[in-house]
Amino acid sequence: MKDLTGRQQAVLDFVAEAVRQGQPCPTHREIAAHFGFASAHAAQCHVRALVAKGALVRDGRKARSLRPVSVRPRHRTAEIPIFGSIPAGRAEDREAEAEGCLAVDLDELQLKPTARTFALRVRGDSMIGCGILDGDLVLLEHGAEPRHGQIVAALIDGQSTLKTYLVKNRRPFLRAENPKYPDLVPVDELIVQGVFRALIRKAP
Repeated sequence: MKDLTGRQQAVLDFVAEAVRQGQPCPTHREIAAHFGFASAHAAQCHVRALVAKGALVRDGRKARSLRPVSVRPRHRTAEIPIFGSIPAGRAEDREAEAEGCLAVDLDELQLKPTARTFALRVRGDSMIGCGILDGDLVLLEHGAEPRHGQIVAALIDGQSTLKTYLVKNRRPFLRAENPKYPDLVPVDELIVQGVFRALIRKAP
């Protein structure tokens, strides 16, 4: 990397601090405002010089994705509570068992969790048709209104299961994504406990 002028180093440090905090690269207007430049064009010239000298690189094709070569943006993470496991097979009696929390990368999952987001560990093979395997973790949203075709954690006639939520003739029922399992039609009640939001598969 070529030597930088004092002003170029200051601009680089300003950009680096923003990226280090997980923020996007400042715009030319923001850089100009921070340093008191007369126009955004002056900031643009400094940024172009930093790119030409190899101090800034474009991280992908997204807008405002420039970053210093030595700085990676901080990953945004969140702690999601894990409430035990859920059958992805035949419905069965179970109680929620807190197992601690799961740290998830929000940018990787493209997920915006809320206080109602929780995780369950999958047991069984009834959802393999949609790529959910035994041992996977599913992230769900409690209180969300289920739509036809969504995957849900549900309590059907007192037993818990993970299935696809369907409605026929205004009556909801559950379907496995594996032909060896039958549809589950409630006799008394069907309570959706959470709507599927994301899947996490740990490396073997």
